[in-house]
Amino acid sequence: MNVNLRSGFSQRLLSMVAVLAVCGIAVSSISLQRHYAPSKTAYCDIGATFSCDIVNRSQYSAILGVPVALIGMLGYGALAGLATVYREIRDTPAMLFGAAALGLAFALYLTYIEGHVLGVWCILCLGSLALISIITMLAGLIWWTRDAIPDPS
Repeated sequence: MNVNLRSGFSQRLLSMVAVLAVCGIAVSSISLQRHYAPSKTAYCDIGATFSCDIVNRSQYSAILGVPVALIGMLGYGALAGLATVYREIRDTPAMLFGAAALGLAFALYLTYIEGHVLGVWCILCLGSLALISIITMLAGLIWWTRDAIPDPS
């Protein structure tokens, strides 16, 4: 057990990561629903440059048949698990930061596809990018301060 993870500061950061990860699960589940929706709609269409349906139905919306939104749900679920169930394990800060950084890299790749290949933005995807960006920053802070915070006992 990493005793420094018991500090109030670290616990608050981990709780924030958990809440943001649950928000990520919600956003990803809406995207997954749009991916499997039986017909196209004007869902989150804002002009010619914003359309969640176009992005969620493109050839880039699945990898080897697995919807990107489902990958997002699983990734956010893993982050939530690390921030809650496994929060007292010594290696959690490193694993949390590594997983979040991997998720951020994937989200940045998908954002590149939206902007430079599809030419259409998805509000849900941009929301997910914001969430994973904040989670990565918080996870980095947790990892960086893991030995800098004194044990309160």
